[in-house]
Amino acid sequence: MNIQRFIQYIQFEKRFSVHTVKAYENDLGQFKDYIVQTYETEEVAEVSHGMIRSWIVSLMDQGISSRTVNRKITSLKSFFRFLLRKNEISLNPMLKVQSPKTSKRLPVFVDQDKMELLFEKVDFGEGFEAQRDHLLLEFLYATGMRLSELIGLKESSIDQYQSQIKVLGKRNKERIIPFTKKLQSSIREYLQEKKKMFPGEDSFFVTDNGKPLYPKLVYRIVTKRLSAVTTLDKKSPHVLRHTFATHMLNNGADINSVKELLGHANLSATQVYTHNTIEKLKQVYKQAHPRA
Repeated sequence: MNIQRFIQYIQFEKRFSVHTVKAYENDLGQFKDYIVQTYETEEVAEVSHGMIRSWIVSLMDQGISSRTVNRKITSLKSFFRFLLRKNEISLNPMLKVQSPKTSKRLPVFVDQDKMELLFEKVDFGEGFEAQRDHLLLEFLYATGMRLSELIGLKESSIDQYQSQIKVLGKRNKERIIPFTKKLQSSIREYLQEKKKMFPGEDSFFVTDNGKPLYPKLVYRIVTKRLSAVTTLDKKSPHVLRHTFATHMLNNGADINSVKELLGHANLSATQVYTHNTIEKLKQVYKQAHPRA
């Protein structure tokens, strides 16, 4: 079962993100191990829909969520479509495989008044670390960018004169995100301090030692700072992305504009945030209508 050719295809031709490529590689590796152990074959042409269903059942029996199982099924679908195009199989076994149903989950977000409290009232402390943390939170909330995009920012990504940021998103697609004068002022002050302490380092956000920021540190920063204003179970960089999109729509932004700012390929990915907007409208209606 030659998985590596497919991985190279999605990495170099489809230009999937590093995280997506890793997820596909893990999913397909797990599937291969199961087929070898259970059916004692590595021949991809021998894989049937029954074998795939058996693997899915085994995953569900392990207590793995429907959402995760569906992601693994998506990996298999892409893999077998690739094999079919390469004439390595004559029939696609995935055509008879159904995905388990998943319950719809609304994106978790922080209330607008809580975000205002975070930036206006919460004391971040003094020094470079505090300044960086404050700007990092501002960036995530003001731009809606992904964690990988934030970490990948260079000083050259920031155009202070045009008040815009060049972001390298999924599949290496570039997009431009504007920012406010308030954020521009924070950026200028941060860069002045950063250049004094760590001259020559092009990464925009850095650690206390001047090294490029890494995912676990960003998670720790976001969790620590959000804990001051919210009791949400989930506090992550992606929650701030949800918060950005929800607040934009709640304040009248056009959904297509939000789609472009988020870097979504399809409008359906952005439409999930309209559910939060509808819930807010229902709440306003119940509070304001005399017969509600």
